[in-house]
Amino acid sequence: MPKPNPTALEFLMTRRSRPAKTLTTPVPDRAMIETLLTAAARTPDHGKLEPWRFIVLQKGALARLAQLIPARGEALQIDPDKIIKARDQYANADLAIAVVSSPKPSEKIPQIEQVYSAGAVCLALLNAALAAGWGANWLSGWASHDRDFIRDGLGLAPHENIAGFIHLGTEQSAPPERPRPDLAAITTWVDA
Repeated sequence: MPKPNPTALEFLMTRRSRPAKTLTTPVPDRAMIETLLTAAARTPDHGKLEPWRFIVLQKGALARLAQLIPARGEALQIDPDKIIKARDQYANADLAIAVVSSPKPSEKIPQIEQVYSAGAVCLALLNAALAAGWGANWLSGWASHDRDFIRDGLGLAPHENIAGFIHLGTEQSAPPERPRPDLAAITTWVDA
């Protein structure tokens, strides 16, 4: 019989991301960030390739990224409201961690498994932050998929992509619960 961990299960059953725009200071210090990154790096990783890496973006780096958004948005003919929203995602943030999907050459481990592992790192980092008492939110957005933005703003190599930006801070207020998936509608039971 397995030994349950009811505290961990209760956390997972009630976890709730905090909207990034509601996060404020203080933010985790370097020691706490390293703890959260250590927890995230325990993500399943077939072949132990570590097909991901982290970029810790503090206030100054986020402000620099925000300044790149308007020109990129105009070049891509993005709706002006979406440009403002993307700029504000960086300009109004105090701390975010970019999780970079960085697949490694492997005859044994398909690239898609490596990309899935990077996504799992995002969720592990998000949950570690929430479990440690911080407000956290996983965001992406059009800019995170733009090659010029991620190359010029973050120095990503041609084979790398952003899996997500995990925004961290102190929550101003707990968000209301939101509707969750209808489990019966998304689950198929197979017995034979």
